[in-house]
Amino acid sequence: MALTPQPTLFTHVSVLDSTGDDPYPADVLVEDGRITEVRRDRGTPHPPGARVVDGGGRTLMSGLCDAHTHFSWNNAPGLDYLSTTPPEDHTLFAVESARTYLDCGYTMCMGASSAKPRLDVVIRDAINAGRFPGPRLRACCMEIAVSSCVLLPGASYVADGPDEFRKVVREVIGLGVDNVKLITDGEEITGTLHAEDASMSEEEIAVTVHEAHERHCTVSAHARSAESVKRCVRAGVDNIYHASFTDAEGMDLLEAAKDRVFVAPGINWLITTLNDAGPWGYTPSHAEAAGYKRELDIAIEGLREMHSRGIRVLPGGDYGFAWCPHSTYARDLQHFVDLLGFTPMEAILSATAQGGEIMGQPDELGKVAPGYLADLILVDGDPLADITVLQDRGKISAIMKDGVFHKEPA
Repeated sequence: MALTPQPTLFTHVSVLDSTGDDPYPADVLVEDGRITEVRRDRGTPHPPGARVVDGGGRTLMSGLCDAHTHFSWNNAPGLDYLSTTPPEDHTLFAVESARTYLDCGYTMCMGASSAKPRLDVVIRDAINAGRFPGPRLRACCMEIAVSSCVLLPGASYVADGPDEFRKVVREVIGLGVDNVKLITDGEEITGTLHAEDASMSEEEIAVTVHEAHERHCTVSAHARSAESVKRCVRAGVDNIYHASFTDAEGMDLLEAAKDRVFVAPGINWLITTLNDAGPWGYTPSHAEAAGYKRELDIAIEGLREMHSRGIRVLPGGDYGFAWCPHSTYARDLQHFVDLLGFTPMEAILSATAQGGEIMGQPDELGKVAPGYLADLILVDGDPLADITVLQDRGKISAIMKDGVFHKEPA
């Protein structure tokens, strides 16, 4: 039987509540794992036995969300390592990745495929049981691809035609996943499977969505090409990853569906693959020749337009490769500000309030407000003045999940 967490009162904090309001001085009371009071006038009475944390003017805000998470991507220099790593080693790495996310202030993660069939499910259940620390996770299956476009041989399900898709989707839902992942087109780093070639039919996507939604699961799709994005939106996919080559028609479809669909572009993957993969044999000239500079330029323009149209664009950078490693997750927020036209406040809202939305708990996650789950970070600095402060773990003074400190305040 779980113990009731000790009440905690944060005093002398600047509350960034993720409603869009400017930060304000307040006291915040946490009881039984939830925020019960946010008092701007301060002077909140101390409940019996409450722990008082003097924030010293630091910023108190919601924990962050990564909308494109791979716990089992193991910081390797290529795709093939995901299938060749033994399951025992892979499980241990995924445990470490989960803790790393939480250590970095990430309390919400949308699983975007795992390298073994039940890996995300096992990690999610162990976190929820309190066996080891980690963020809230919507667990994902291994990605599902058609036989002509398998990005991860040995770490993918392969299906062709609606009937095979229906069977595979039912099997992965039976494993206990929350999210089903599709690979609808290619990735230039493979050398042969191209980002602008739509490989999965709309019928195959639609049957996946039908089966998943019938069983309360969401569907995410790797969709870089203009045609794949359109097929995914029309078929009812919930989360579109990348969306680099979205055309005018696709932009209109996304805007019409903006109240139900999310885009997580994985912009940091493009940037680091283009600039930082040289030590592992994929030089900038090689990446540019493969098309990554062109894709990045087109993606930036399209994502800026999506943002201006009110389409929900969330951070999540495909972390877990050697040149895009775990622990660097908050780079996405800087890219959103520097490249995509987000204000720092908009970038934070995309990683907090909209994180609660993509996790399916908009009234419980992603804000500092009464009734919300007490998933909080105390930041030594002002993220609105310098969004890069969230990249410095040393500046995250305390991390709380479910009203319990994962990282104790100094």
